[in-house]
Amino acid sequence: MADNPKEEFLQLIKRVGTFLTLKISNLYRQLDSRSIGAIAGLAFAIVFTWRLLRTPQRRPPKRQTTTASSSSATPNASSSGNSNSLEDSTTQNVIDEFFQPVAPTLAQIVRQRLSEGRKVTCRLLGVILEESSPEELQKQVTVRSSVLEVLLEITKFCDLYLMERVLDDETEKKVLVALEDAGVFTSGGLVKEKVLFCSMENGRTSFVRQLEPDWHIDSNPEIITQLARFIKYQLLISPVKLEGLASNVYNSTSLELFFGGVSNVH
Repeated sequence: MADNPKEEFLQLIKRVGTFLTLKISNLYRQLDSRSIGAIAGLAFAIVFTWRLLRTPQRRPPKRQTTTASSSSATPNASSSGNSNSLEDSTTQNVIDEFFQPVAPTLAQIVRQRLSEGRKVTCRLLGVILEESSPEELQKQVTVRSSVLEVLLEITKFCDLYLMERVLDDETEKKVLVALEDAGVFTSGGLVKEKVLFCSMENGRTSFVRQLEPDWHIDSNPEIITQLARFIKYQLLISPVKLEGLASNVYNSTSLELFFGGVSNVH
């Protein structure tokens, strides 16, 4: 190891620079706020390593020996090898820390999964709400808390419409109140006028056909099948994986799971 701390630092920079030249093109394409943070972290790691190398190290006292000078060359060679190994290990640790895979944000996952689609229609029952039938809605309306983060993220860059079949006007009011209490309308991306209600199940199909969304999300396989020819992409929320779905239909057990990392296709 060089005695001059500046030479040690330059050697470390040279090693890191050699590795970075192989990765810089890919890093440039993926540069975002997290990458900038990673660069700052690399700079901190380099400075920390430099200061560590500058810190005087205690050396063990030399043993008194009467052996020939030629025999003392072996420990020196071993010490030199250990120093080089320490340099390589330190450099590799810095490089490994810098190039740790950065997990994508929820916003990035939503954009990627929706293929940059700008209009989305979504059923309430079985997707946004815990209840699974209009009859249950007459008794209570429960917004699934686990889906809120994804739902609000969708509203940030998509024109989102929610829709459901209800049996009476009172249920319609209950649904709107429940959505409002859950904070669905606070982000500004979704307003009450974009929550549509119908009295018949095929009314939802008509809504979707008229709105012509890029994506439709539903929990009814029959509705999904009817719309497969007209909608570019669809997501069927179902507790079981169904076979024989059209090629443009994705299948997931929940909306949040679809955006949770690994998609469940067909």
